[in-house]
Amino acid sequence: MGDINIDRILIENNELIHFMDEMPGGFFIYRANDTEEIIYANKALLRIFQCDTLEDFQALTGNSFKGLVYPEDLDAVEQSIQEQIANSKYDLDYVEYRILRKDGQIRWIEDYGHFIHSESSGDFFYVFVGDATEKKNRLLAEKASINQEYLRRLEVIEGLSVNYESILYIDLDTNQALPYRLSCRTRKQFQQRFQVREFLWFNTDYTNTWVHPDDREMIFQMTSPEYIREKLSSCKTYYANYRVCCNEKIQYMQLRIVNVGSTDHISQIVLGHRSVDEEIQREMEQKQILEKALGNANLAIVAKNSFLANMSHDMRTPLNAIFGYTNLAQKSSQDPYLLQEYLSKIETAGKQLLDLINKVLELSWLESNDVELAHSPCSLFDLTKELHRYLAPSAASKNITFSLRADMLKHPEVYTDPDKLRQILLYITSNAITYTNPGGSVTLTASEPEVLPNGYALYQFEIKDTGIGIKEDFLTHIFEPFEREKNTTLSGIHGTGLGLTIAKNLVDMMGGSIKIDSAVHKGSTFTVSITMQVQDTAVKIPQAAHAVPFCPGNQKILLVEDNEINLEIESEILQAQGFQVDTAVNGGIALEMLSNVPPDEYTLILMDIQMPVMNGWQTAAAIRALEDPVLSQIPIIALSANAFESDKRSSLESGMNAHLTKPINTVQLLETISHILKPSKIG
Repeated sequence: MGDINIDRILIENNELIHFMDEMPGGFFIYRANDTEEIIYANKALLRIFQCDTLEDFQALTGNSFKGLVYPEDLDAVEQSIQEQIANSKYDLDYVEYRILRKDGQIRWIEDYGHFIHSESSGDFFYVFVGDATEKKNRLLAEKASINQEYLRRLEVIEGLSVNYESILYIDLDTNQALPYRLSCRTRKQFQQRFQVREFLWFNTDYTNTWVHPDDREMIFQMTSPEYIREKLSSCKTYYANYRVCCNEKIQYMQLRIVNVGSTDHISQIVLGHRSVDEEIQREMEQKQILEKALGNANLAIVAKNSFLANMSHDMRTPLNAIFGYTNLAQKSSQDPYLLQEYLSKIETAGKQLLDLINKVLELSWLESNDVELAHSPCSLFDLTKELHRYLAPSAASKNITFSLRADMLKHPEVYTDPDKLRQILLYITSNAITYTNPGGSVTLTASEPEVLPNGYALYQFEIKDTGIGIKEDFLTHIFEPFEREKNTTLSGIHGTGLGLTIAKNLVDMMGGSIKIDSAVHKGSTFTVSITMQVQDTAVKIPQAAHAVPFCPGNQKILLVEDNEINLEIESEILQAQGFQVDTAVNGGIALEMLSNVPPDEYTLILMDIQMPVMNGWQTAAAIRALEDPVLSQIPIIALSANAFESDKRSSLESGMNAHLTKPINTVQLLETISHILKPSKIG
């Protein structure tokens, strides 16, 4: 097509001049020689300089590029332009500089220029400019407040910046495409020159060369003149996302088409291509994250439903036994033997239900992070011997040989959390006894395979049984709540499926691990590995407190309890042990009773927690604040259904001496009372 004669275009192409005059951004052309004479300036540029006429603008700037730029910025601007032209003669050069408007204000300008060499007309720069003062300071805030019409026009200006890799002016009537910026993809069609080409030819060649085969039909449709005119008749801009093939990789691009001409007859448009690869990739990653979150949520719902179903089954089973045997006991009141048998079975079912409730609560404590690890001296010899003594009767009742081996421990005196370690071994060992048939064997072995630096050692506790074993495909579910292998359920062995879950959580909390080896009909081996700090010297662990035989005699207890049924049961239990009992239904009444009796009237206070008027913690704190030293130091034991670790801490912090949970364990209650009361008060 030859060189573009800019003078001829400016004189003869009235439509292009009209387009440039109506552009939302400033545009001018100046000669690339010593004079830098401005040969064209559009209306937007005059508005930027606050000039009413072209003559005003020429007088203000001297009609040259040098007079347009603020003097202090001129040298740096011209140097930058020359350097950019030297580095890339095909891309737009970009500079920012200040101008002095006609009204005396200094404003910032964004300048996008391109150098053109024409054999017939000489050398020229054509330049797009925009007032960037507010954008430079608050671009994001300004974009949010401008109206949609200005935003559409701003997209055209922004399209000439780095956001768009190529910008084309299209005249649909003449089927011409003039590039304002070329990219690595559009340079091929324009032979790396800013020249006019046929739009339909360009669009076909570009699409077939770069667009992914699966997206070509869509791009052909959305860039056809008929579709463009129809779409832009109802909106000012639209876009389409598509894929391109680059170095055998898929990248995501966006094509945006904007109407910059008349709305009555759609012909003059601006077409821009920009990369949206990072945006699409983020959206795809976000979608994957959301899909994964939805999947996890669905799994959580399934797990919750399974948990509730199992809870319902495991609670109703002992409840059914309690109600059934209660009904039979009522009908057998004349037969002491049957009555005692039914009451014994009611007690067994009640213990099963209590065991379930305790384990569910314990699992809730672990999951709510309401549990803290202790760091206390502990003798592993004593702990394992105590566990063996506790479980031996259960094993003997099934004719199971229960053995303990702890002779391989070199450093049995350690610092750890004895209670949680005891729970772990208790749950796993009792589980082994439960699922071992009569005549089998269970062995608990404590060993110390490795001494670590800094006074620590690795301890292993192996619980080996000759029980029914576990199928390989179930081993991955063994620690999940309420999970029980089908054969164990059908075998009629009672179990909640929570003991191993709690044991695993406690082991994890203590920084240890559990390994399982099992074979069906041959047995299972659980190996617990925990690192513990070795004591420097042997520490004698005090033996657990045992109930001290005593005769309550005239000892009187104040029982503070708001529930009528609990009040009756607890009073009967205490009176059966020989205590005298006074009662109060809330903390306020208890304080009033204490103020109206001699200081040594009561030996002990048993305190519920959840009560009206004053709860147990408030009442205990008020008692500890009494002026009379005898009353303020009276022993107080919490007797409550509140069983979280935080509840126990609150009881001790309020001044209570101990915290026991309901339902009442008579032996434990008497042991606690005998431990707390002074020997002189026991009589």
